[in-house]
Amino acid sequence: MSGVATIPNLLTFLRMALIPVFASLLFYGYSGWALVVFVIAGVSDGIDGFVARRFNQQSELGTILDPIADKLLMTVAFIVLTMPNVLQPVRHLPVPFWVTASVIGRDVLIVTVAVSINVMTGFRGFKPSWLGKASTTVQVLAVTLILVAAVFGYSFFLPTTYFFVVLFAFASGVHYIFHISRLMREAEEVSSEP
Repeated sequence: MSGVATIPNLLTFLRMALIPVFASLLFYGYSGWALVVFVIAGVSDGIDGFVARRFNQQSELGTILDPIADKLLMTVAFIVLTMPNVLQPVRHLPVPFWVTASVIGRDVLIVTVAVSINVMTGFRGFKPSWLGKASTTVQVLAVTLILVAAVFGYSFFLPTTYFFVVLFAFASGVHYIFHISRLMREAEEVSSEP
């Protein structure tokens, strides 16, 4: 039980519990409160990683749940922000479909590659790449800026924001394939050592 009820895992569970709250607030027009909930979720992500490393509370469950919570939050956020008539009418909103498609497409690519490799080879040593972490950070910042634009009506920066989301999604998706190849090569070298 101690491996489950750690502070980082509890923060991850909190983040997952906030996802339907965030989506509901957005859907029913409470953009300001949705922004507050999203910032809390984002801050909890940073805190759980810090606590896990600082107090040696890393767990296998946390390694699995943390990226799932991130992906769920980002996927739900972009889907709801793409829906028409959810946000107040502001220029460059709602989020264009191609932006959301690039975010979800990247995650589908990564999961498909990981599952295929696991089924074919049994390899389980998947780790996020630095570019993947950067892409997630860009997405978190982008959703924050999109919500700021929806709440305050300043949206001139959104086309640039969309460009960086798509750029990092594409680059990190392609990079992940090479990253996994390197991890598999390193694992083979370790297993072949006497």
